[in-house]
Amino acid sequence: MRVLILGGAGFLGNNLVRRCLAESASEVTVLDSLAPLSHSTKDSLNAVWSDINFVLGDIRDEELMAEVVREKDIIFCCAAQTSHSLSMLHPIEDAEINSLGSLQVLEAIRLNNKKAMVIYSSSSTVIGKAEQSIVDEDHPERPLDIYSAHKGVAEKYFRIYHRSHDLNTVVLRFGNLYGPYGKGYSQFGFVNYFIHLAQTDQPIEIFGTGEQTRSVMYVEDAVDIMWRAAHEPRLIGETYFAGGTEHATVREIAEAVVSVFERGSVTYSTWPDDRRRIEIGPVSLSSSRLRSIIDWEPSHDIRSGLVRTRAVMEEASRQREVR
Repeated sequence: MRVLILGGAGFLGNNLVRRCLAESASEVTVLDSLAPLSHSTKDSLNAVWSDINFVLGDIRDEELMAEVVREKDIIFCCAAQTSHSLSMLHPIEDAEINSLGSLQVLEAIRLNNKKAMVIYSSSSTVIGKAEQSIVDEDHPERPLDIYSAHKGVAEKYFRIYHRSHDLNTVVLRFGNLYGPYGKGYSQFGFVNYFIHLAQTDQPIEIFGTGEQTRSVMYVEDAVDIMWRAAHEPRLIGETYFAGGTEHATVREIAEAVVSVFERGSVTYSTWPDDRRRIEIGPVSLSSSRLRSIIDWEPSHDIRSGLVRTRAVMEEASRQREVR
């Protein structure tokens, strides 16, 4: 099984690389631009470096994409600019990566490898503010930031290329993923940022009361869904929310992080204006449509996922000290 992971040095990509390598029949190629703005580095792949084929490059490179997609059985599309706040500061660059970059990937596949199974990782934030208690695929899309708007545009490209060009595309919308190999920056996922703060014994600052609910999922559960989706033809051509059934408030998540990592504290402050404007409010996602096709349950709840994250991070730290 020949697998290509676009954006394989990022948070989701790193965990996906390891999931694919666990399949003994998989030959894994990773493409990543290692762009400074994304804070992705190949150091995060050191432990698996000898087991992968690494290509330094950008999904916007037409000639490179034409070459790298050839003869692949599965193509996972994780390459993206993933920060909501940075997308507001650099909207054109976000469009070039998340919208036009996705279109370049699809064109390369259309012209060079139409038989590949293509999995695109999207975001639940394409919907904007939740307008109903439970959010599913029929919810209207009114994104509040540039990143979410461009991810929504890219979703449509993947569906169009299935319907117009018979590409085997599946779009998976993830909520708030957390786990090892995450970026310890506030711009890239609030749960992983909380983990970084606790690990370095810093206070976790919550805006407002922290009572807004979020759908959260441990990243190894997410990559398991991706691997299984790549082997389920009944999913082709559609878009699905992908996740478990667990929801928690931001306050509860912060308190769980402090408890598991045994460091840090939780503090509260008023909303900054720029963050308040793109805050989506309480969200409870339903992945019942996906799970009606894939018989799947997450392996971790919030606490066990955090415990697993701490264990993996501590083992990685020990390995670096040995080297």
